[in-house]
Amino acid sequence: MTTTETAAPPATRAEYCVIACADAWRDNGEVLASPMGLIPGFGARLAKRTFSPDLLLTDGEAMLVGLDGAAEGWLPYRQHLTFVTGGRRHVMMGASQIDRFGNQNISCIGDWERPDRQLLGVRGAPVNTLNNPVSYWVPKHSPRVFVEKVDMISGVGYDSAAAAGPSATRFHRIPRVVTNLAVLDFETPDHTMRIASVHPGVTVEQVREATGFALALPEGGEVPFTREPTAEELRLIREVVDPRSLREREVRSA
Repeated sequence: MTTTETAAPPATRAEYCVIACADAWRDNGEVLASPMGLIPGFGARLAKRTFSPDLLLTDGEAMLVGLDGAAEGWLPYRQHLTFVTGGRRHVMMGASQIDRFGNQNISCIGDWERPDRQLLGVRGAPVNTLNNPVSYWVPKHSPRVFVEKVDMISGVGYDSAAAAGPSATRFHRIPRVVTNLAVLDFETPDHTMRIASVHPGVTVEQVREATGFALALPEGGEVPFTREPTAEELRLIREVVDPRSLREREVRSA
């Protein structure tokens, strides 16, 4: 480094979240990435620019798009359904509630017949979760989101899929849940949620306190930190993928 060069600022919490979301699509091959939300969208675009070049990106409506957002092809609804029903799509959705088995709720809070709060409705969550891998992005990790039992099942978790039988488990998979505090997965014998990593500056105890149920730990009990972005990944995030730093508005550094 010359005297005129300065080291790049260290990665922020938001940038660790982008990296963690991007890694959800690692080694996925040629599948349709369907990120729902700002940081998942940045993660999908970063993944395609780096370690998952075969990913297919969509504008969310009717087109396949390139890295610059320009339309590359038409994605008619019938073709979209082929991706969905054949397991060749990896969605990253949000969650108003999620439980230890990965059941997700985006429909209502409280009793379904007379809810305290009406949300989006189940929308495509059941089809998504039963037909292709689905990960989740939660920008604010709290006991209100991570609950012992969801008020209504929108996205299907591991216990619910198992109860429904082979037709429900064929393509069902929840690779990871990324939050502003940690990365969680279901790599346990009974497919209950565990802490896969915590973001730098976060402790395991903080994650536990922000969760409404007991979380499993990796074998041996040691929880690693979320991986560091490479210098090139940081450059791409800051200069290409999100030059306006919108990520910092969604996840602020502690």
